[in-house]
Amino acid sequence: MTNPSGIQAPIMREMTLNAERARRVDQAILTPPAQTRIITISNQKGGVGKTTTAVNVAAALATKGMRVLVVDLDPQGNASTALGVEHHNGIPGSYEVLVDGDAVADLVKQSPEHPNLFCLPASINLAGAEIDMVTVQNREQVLAKALAEYVKTSEPRVDFVFIDSPPSLGLLTVNALVAATEVLVPIQCEYYALEGVTQLVSNIERVKKALNPALQVSSILLTMFDNRTNLSTDVANEVRKYFPKETLGATIPRSVRLSEAPSYGQTAITFDPKNSGSLAYQEAAIELAQRGEH
Repeated sequence: MTNPSGIQAPIMREMTLNAERARRVDQAILTPPAQTRIITISNQKGGVGKTTTAVNVAAALATKGMRVLVVDLDPQGNASTALGVEHHNGIPGSYEVLVDGDAVADLVKQSPEHPNLFCLPASINLAGAEIDMVTVQNREQVLAKALAEYVKTSEPRVDFVFIDSPPSLGLLTVNALVAATEVLVPIQCEYYALEGVTQLVSNIERVKKALNPALQVSSILLTMFDNRTNLSTDVANEVRKYFPKETLGATIPRSVRLSEAPSYGQTAITFDPKNSGSLAYQEAAIELAQRGEH
């Protein structure tokens, strides 16, 4: 017969550990940055947790008193969905900012997730934005100018802007990189993870050289970590070896709750705040805020 206490012991340990983590998260006090931090979440590889990272880090900071804007630049609009913000075809958003020159302030929607959390939604129109912007002057800098105007005029001031970019290096992603001063790179703990990052870093360097000298990779976040496999541990160690300063201490585990939350139009932070994945994102957000800009 299986010993029930033998099964329960790891569960009890995890519950005790999570209760302690939740207490530390609750006690953490964040100071708003001296000026608005604009952070693009980027990785040319799909399925690494970009959108999950964008919405959960943003929601975690909002619950800590920061005013946060998420700019959804992915035509799929998954960040808008997770933040509970409508983004069907008739709703103006990031496409109208890029193509029609609309002001960000006019199109930002408050997320029902938290009074401090806002979203510039994405509609499927964005899929054609790169073609529609062909004749636009300085087309790589449209988002940068629009966000600079928003940051300057928004009252009260927004503390963080997170840009959720699509998984390719097209004009949308270039706009996201030109608009930001920091890049947060989520890396999935799997084979070839570092190869993709090497390519990404060299592309970021190109954008930095040609269009945005202030840009830097400020943070790397390990996602989909499975502590039952040697592979996850090996990849995590390798990433920390190559990027010792940039890699955040918090590691995001594989978690069903993280992937379930968006189908309820929520982030994991409100859907299940005491879950291991939610706690990891809250820890990552606190670390990101406390580090400040490099």
